[in-house]
Amino acid sequence: MPLKEASRTTAKILRSKIIYTGPIFGIRRDEVIEPGGFRTTREVITHPGSVVVLPAFPDGRILLVRQYRHATRQFLWELVAGRIDKGENPRKAAARELIEETGYRAKRFHVFLDIFPTPGFLEERMYILLAEDLTAGNAEPEEDEKITSKAFTHGELEMMIRRNKIRDAKSVAGILYYLRFLLRS
Repeated sequence: MPLKEASRTTAKILRSKIIYTGPIFGIRRDEVIEPGGFRTTREVITHPGSVVVLPAFPDGRILLVRQYRHATRQFLWELVAGRIDKGENPRKAAARELIEETGYRAKRFHVFLDIFPTPGFLEERMYILLAEDLTAGNAEPEEDEKITSKAFTHGELEMMIRRNKIRDAKSVAGILYYLRFLLRS
């Protein structure tokens, strides 16, 4: 039932309870009065945030990684990505993830997109960064990561997206934004 608080710009939290805390995410149940005055209960997945890295070579190619994603039951081509660890900022997390997954190091990182991937129930904030001036090195994957990497041209990436070969939303968003807005500005 709507209450008279339509002038609020954020929800008023009446009660909050941690339901689950795990190593990657948590679940919280909030009883709130939303800005429109509606009183409701919202379950939210808590997450420290993540980075997505678009490694660009001087010849224009972009490096993707391919790895198994259990939630989808398949291997996916994606941009480099991972959780922001405690004490890290997006650039530090991006540098760590790039080394872990590909072995490459970048001299320059630039946040070009700041998104909420699933704002209906997930707190996660994703920072998509351009990584430039790359130097090859040895990958340092985590024990459970079996990752291969490959560089693709802009045309190949557009075709992969068009043909549903890149299905990971953060990668589709990052690649298309980069091709449409960063390269043409």
